Amino acid sequence: MNHQKENIGVIGLGIMGKPMAKNLLNAGYNVTVFNRSSPSMDELSNLGAHKASSPKDVAAKSDIIITMLPDTHDVKTVILGNNGIIEGASENNIIIDMSTISPQVTIEITQSLKNNKLFMLDAPVSGGDTGAINGRW
Repeated sequence: MNHQKENIGVIGLGIMGKPMAKNLLNAGYNVTVFNRSSPSMDELSNLGAHKASSPKDVAAKSDIIITMLPDTHDVKTVILGNNGIIEGASENNIIIDMSTISPQVTIEITQSLKNNKLFMLDAPVSGGDTGAINGRW
């Protein structure tokens, strides 16, 4: 059995993503983070997270990549766009999208990832920031 720590990437450090990343750090995971603005990345870096320069960079450093983004366009861009997850991910990486987005776009993204031997889980969350802070998504 391999006892190596899993490397988890978190993209989107808003009211839910940032507490999720904190909970992963507190649980002992190696966490790499990316956000469009740097204050949340800096805060998490001070707690032990590794800052990434792009979603591609997060994917290159992670076994599991979690996205927690505001809308369908953002998720599609972060996963499939220029410097996106798909460009940095290794075969058999798992992408977990916790955003609430269009089911049709989720299917399209999943197929694109599958064609690259990557896996996607659609796992939208509820509970707001209180749920994220308390680890009860």
